[in-house]
Amino acid sequence: MQVPLLDLKQQYVSMRDEIRATIDDVCDSQYFILGPRVGQFEEDVAAYCATPGACGVSSGSDALLMCLMAEGIGHGDEVITTPYTFFATVGAICRVGATPVFADIDPVTFNIAPAAIEACITSGTKAIIPVHLYGQVADMDPILSIAAEHGLVVIEDACQAIGAEYRGRRAGGMGDYGCFSFFPSKNLGGFGDGGMVVTRDESRAEKLACFRNHGMNPKYYHALIGGNFRLDALQAAVLSIKLRYLDQWSTARADNAADYVDLFEQAGVGDLVQCPAAAEFTTRHIYNQFCVRLPGEHRDAVWQELRDADVGCEVYYPVPLHLQECFRHLGHNAGEFPESERAARETLALPVYPELTHEQRIYVVETLTHLVRQAAG
Repeated sequence: MQVPLLDLKQQYVSMRDEIRATIDDVCDSQYFILGPRVGQFEEDVAAYCATPGACGVSSGSDALLMCLMAEGIGHGDEVITTPYTFFATVGAICRVGATPVFADIDPVTFNIAPAAIEACITSGTKAIIPVHLYGQVADMDPILSIAAEHGLVVIEDACQAIGAEYRGRRAGGMGDYGCFSFFPSKNLGGFGDGGMVVTRDESRAEKLACFRNHGMNPKYYHALIGGNFRLDALQAAVLSIKLRYLDQWSTARADNAADYVDLFEQAGVGDLVQCPAAAEFTTRHIYNQFCVRLPGEHRDAVWQELRDADVGCEVYYPVPLHLQECFRHLGHNAGEFPESERAARETLALPVYPELTHEQRIYVVETLTHLVRQAAG
């Protein structure tokens, strides 16, 4: 049996006619940059995230960058975030000239540990970027309390977490900004790059709309230096259709995750395969990824053997950011962030996409169970 890590073709087939019709409408209109399609999608996402404002942008990476730019964060400033995340989180901090300051993660959620943040704050700290990794929201209440106490901006990196909930509140709608990615592999993915920033502050929303279009308002008048961070109308049109199905897909992912947990429990390999868990504050986990933990000394071998058995799997992320070559100048060494380093050694993402069948999940579990037992001797 072949089980891909992700199968977007099945998803597309189910809505092909709908999507092709809306693409034809956009092509007939010849209105490709911003415009009513983007405006409507922004309204839909704002309503979905329970925020007053939303600004469509070119990618999740640019969403993070634009928020930092809008806050005037740059040289001499520090931004606290996690070393266990996709590169774009820290790349955005460095691109504005600020310094990333790392706080280790919670071993259950893989998200930044609030208790580790306080010790990182200095007179140069300007913002915190909590990352809602793998579809589960970070522990936001203590993070927001710390930010309020020290006058810090909170930029939620919710690029993997649209629709996830923390104590009944939607990801992206709790901080000063919430950033989303619509990269094709995301739970809500476009037909190319795209992103969104949501905010609860009207003045911030207006500033973001100006920043994404070269800081221009009105046309050819520039009070700010922004960038070309615009969301295309074609992407907005496709995403507007897919947004209608998002909750259905997220529920299917959660069902698949629950089935995995049951199957691994039945297999009796709890000492060798640790399934992801939802924290007590998590109202809704959307499982952008389903990452199990394996014994670190066996993970890489099992990863390769699982792929050899036609099971799609991936490691997110094999090298935590504080140990990446491009951040060597920050002066970090192995052992400084032990939970992030352990997650990098032990995690393996398994297929969890909505169309995955029960038979495919059985095959994944049986194959992985055999391989980890074999590796453990």
